[in-house]
Amino acid sequence: MSKLLEGKVIVVTGAGAGVGKEIALEAARQGAKVVVNDLGVNIDGSGGSAGPAQRAVDEIKAAGGEAVANTESVAEWKSAQAIIAQAVDTYGRVDGVVNNAGNLRDVIFHRMTEEDFDAVIKVHLKGSFNMSRAAAPHFKTEGAGAFVHMTSTSGLIGNFGQVNYCAAKMGIVGLSKSIALDMEKFGVRSNCLAPFAFTRMVNTIPSDTPEGAARMKVNQRLEAAKIAPFTCALLTDAAKTVTGQIFGVRNNEIYLFSQPRPIRTAHRGEGWTVETCLEVALPMMQPSFFPLDKSRDVFSWDPV
Repeated sequence: MSKLLEGKVIVVTGAGAGVGKEIALEAARQGAKVVVNDLGVNIDGSGGSAGPAQRAVDEIKAAGGEAVANTESVAEWKSAQAIIAQAVDTYGRVDGVVNNAGNLRDVIFHRMTEEDFDAVIKVHLKGSFNMSRAAAPHFKTEGAGAFVHMTSTSGLIGNFGQVNYCAAKMGIVGLSKSIALDMEKFGVRSNCLAPFAFTRMVNTIPSDTPEGAARMKVNQRLEAAKIAPFTCALLTDAAKTVTGQIFGVRNNEIYLFSQPRPIRTAHRGEGWTVETCLEVALPMMQPSFFPLDKSRDVFSWDPV
C-alpha cells in the first residue's frame, strides 16, 4: 500500500497527546517526516514539559517513522517562526501545518475575566495565525502547501460558558477562508476541521449533573484516533483541489458544514424606518430565525 504523504514534512501543533498525537502518528505512517510540537502544559496553559512531545516522537520512531520534538509556543510570533524553522532546518522543507494546539478556560460570560478571554484567543486564534504566517512564505516558494485548522462546533453552533473558545474557533473559520482566498494562486490550500473526540479538554466539561453525566458517557465514545485519517487526507496531493471548506469528523461520520449565506430578504422601495423594521422586516424574517442551539442539540444522535 502506498504512503500518501511520502516525502512530505508535516508540522502538528499540540501533538503530545489526544487528537494531535494521533494525527502525528498517522502522518508518519503515511510516510511524512513530522515535527511534533507540544508545550507539555496543563489544560489551562500552566506548567510545561518536553515529555509529551518526546514520547510521541519516540513512538513514531519505534514504528519506523521520522519525527522531531518541539516545545515552542504557538502563541508567540517568534516561537511560531522557530517551529517552522526547525522543520526546514531539519528536513529541508515544510509541506503541511495542522493547527491543533489549544487550551480551555471555561467561565460563564458575566464572570469571565480579560485574562481568561485573552489566554484562549492567544493560543487558538493568534496561534493559528502565527503558525500559518510562518509557513506561508515557504509554501509560496514551493507553489504548494496545506493548512488544516481545528475549529469546533462550539464556535460553529455555540456552547455554554465558552465565549472565549467559541470566539476563537469561529475566528479560525474566517482565518482559514481568508488564507484560502489569498493563497489560492500559489497552490496553497486551507481548510477547517471540527473534531469530535474525547480528550483531556473534553474531560474538563462538568459532569456533576444527570445531564452532564449522560453527555460524558457519549463523549467517552468519541475516539481521538478517528480524526487522523481525514486530517491526513486533506494534507495529501490527492486533495489539492479541496480548499476553503469546513469539515467535521465524529467517530465514523464525516461532515461538510454550511457557510453563512443570505436565507431571507426584505426589500422596501421607499427605504426603512425604525417602525417599519419592527413592523415588517423582523416579522418577515422571524420564521427563519435560528434557535439558541448548543452543539449537543444539533448533534443529538449517538456517535457510531
